[in-house]
Amino acid sequence: MPSSRIAFLAGLRDVVPLLVGAAPFGVIYGVLAVEAGIAPAAAQFMSLVVFAGSAQLIAVQLTSAGASGVVIVLSVFIVNLRHALYSASLAPHTRALPRSWKWLLSYLLTDEAYAVAINRYREQADQSNNHWYFLGAGLALWTTWQVATAAGIVLGTEIPAGWSLDFALPLTFIAIVAPGLRTRADLAAALVGGIVALLAWALPYKLGLIAAALAGITAGLLVARRG
Repeated sequence: MPSSRIAFLAGLRDVVPLLVGAAPFGVIYGVLAVEAGIAPAAAQFMSLVVFAGSAQLIAVQLTSAGASGVVIVLSVFIVNLRHALYSASLAPHTRALPRSWKWLLSYLLTDEAYAVAINRYREQADQSNNHWYFLGAGLALWTTWQVATAAGIVLGTEIPAGWSLDFALPLTFIAIVAPGLRTRADLAAALVGGIVALLAWALPYKLGLIAAALAGITAGLLVARRG
């Protein structure tokens, strides 16, 4: 049975390759948050509290576009729904942990942390210290995200206002989403969501984004059911 220290260090080690990919997105978030008019302290606070890259980037994009608070909250909620699936998947492995551990690991749960943690839980027969592994991976990602956000905020305050970086955010999401489109259902969801987003762009309060998300999810589910 690996000790808690060994398990913690293993989590740190195994998540290192993913940090290389996460750090640039943290910098981009910081830069775009400043450009969107969000105060540097508020931008950093969002990273501390929300700690969800895709949700933060969407919130920044919608803030920049002048969307209402309701649309921003709904969009972030929809984007983060996948965390409920992650939690359900991890629940059998963490059910016996004290409540304080569950809260801490829930806060540190991200796409990358889930990816390495669920593999550990599935591969290790003795799971007595796997929560330390999860903690190591989660803390490494959290620290990287906070530092990258701060770097982006500093960089964003130095960039002249005339340098429009609006194009960076769509390109960032394309880079995130494109590698994950592996099935017909994935492609259907992305295609329908994109088309509806274009057709519904003129709806008030940026409701077209909500409509696009719902349409994409529906299309993906229908294609998946047909096999």
